[in-house]
Amino acid sequence: MTEKIDFKKTLLLSSLIFGMFFGAGNLIFPVHLGQLAGQHWGLATIAFLLSAIIIPWLALIALSQTRSAGIYDIAKPVGSGFAIFFLIATHVSLGPMIATPRTATVAYSLSFANWLPNNLQTIGLFLFSAIFFGIVYWLGSHEHNITKYIGKYLNPIFIFLLAVIFLLAIFNPMGQLSHTPNIAYQTQAFSSAFLEGYNTLDALAALAFGITIVRAIQMMGFEDTATISKITAKTGFIAILGIAIVYVGLILLGTSSLSQFKFSENGTIALTQIITYYLGSFGGAFLAVMGTLAVLTTAIGLTASFAQDFHRIFPKISYRQWLIITIVLSFVASNFGLDTIISWALPLLMFLYPIAITLIILGIASPMFNNARIVYLPTMILTLIPAFFDGIQHLPFSITFLKPFLTWYATSIPLADVGLEWIATTIIGFVIGLILYKLRNVQQVADIELT
Repeated sequence: MTEKIDFKKTLLLSSLIFGMFFGAGNLIFPVHLGQLAGQHWGLATIAFLLSAIIIPWLALIALSQTRSAGIYDIAKPVGSGFAIFFLIATHVSLGPMIATPRTATVAYSLSFANWLPNNLQTIGLFLFSAIFFGIVYWLGSHEHNITKYIGKYLNPIFIFLLAVIFLLAIFNPMGQLSHTPNIAYQTQAFSSAFLEGYNTLDALAALAFGITIVRAIQMMGFEDTATISKITAKTGFIAILGIAIVYVGLILLGTSSLSQFKFSENGTIALTQIITYYLGSFGGAFLAVMGTLAVLTTAIGLTASFAQDFHRIFPKISYRQWLIITIVLSFVASNFGLDTIISWALPLLMFLYPIAITLIILGIASPMFNNARIVYLPTMILTLIPAFFDGIQHLPFSITFLKPFLTWYATSIPLADVGLEWIATTIIGFVIGLILYKLRNVQQVADIELT
């Protein structure tokens, strides 16, 4: 067994991580953000990169720092019951409820949805998603080959196709970048773009993909926990840096596209218009291949990490059986359509993201307090409360008896109107936890001296 990873394996693992991360939302949301932000694209880009790039990278650092194999390990200091709850909630959101179904619906929206008449859209989505998830199962069931499928073949092809569009845009720009921003981005460009980064799901995905990354490294012959942690941090940084560059390019494409097109309802429409602008009638087929490759790699990563994590916690059900469960549920959910999936995604993201970010920060800061539960508990309690109300506020329906309270909450609590009030309460909880940790240590020293 070697302790150092060579260049070829580093590149392969980085490509694997890039491919798993870069999926449906990563392709369409930055383009739409570029249109929303208009001339404020610079500030919006910084905010978007903070939530969609820096936080996911910190998640990989946290996994490395705590030597965790995934979601359960990094949440366990709060309590084993909470860790199981967070694992299930995160994987159900990333898996059969939001992210995995979204891979199929976005791939369909970028391909056959543009070619079929309206009366055939329902059956078209059904057949497409059935074939799509059949391929996902076939590739994902060969667990030992996931790194090769994603890192060596699928992701490099996708990057090549994306590079073609970027090169065309560099040599033939669509227009200027000084367009009037959307109303929200005229006064709240930073907070709006930061929350837009939630839609990529990458902070949650980074925690979920941890187990798949660890397995891939182990299959390369590395068993030492410290070595695996270093490799995860190194290859994760390379992959995240690559994604950041792509994000900037997509945001600029979106902003400049306003010189040629009107503001689009979503990123799928905007991306379709941009590709057609550069490639004409061939653009539809090009986009279909590029978009499907992007989401296919993510679908494989999501379903594999779901099956690996659940098999680890509930070993009586095999990896393949868990894989079938998540794929069947994802197939069913995908046929509700992209708009329905997005409407249910927001409340879940507003609830789960603060929890994920808090666990990531606690994981990185854990050497300060020896990973003590006494710090985790108050911090997490004061994160859960505002996160819960954020989720309730963004439900696609209103709860009548809570409406007066939620109205008061959104207008009275600082930053509640933009969904960031949890930051202040989390800091308070962390400070309380550190004080309790220090007092406990002082008491333990005093008890030792008395004895």
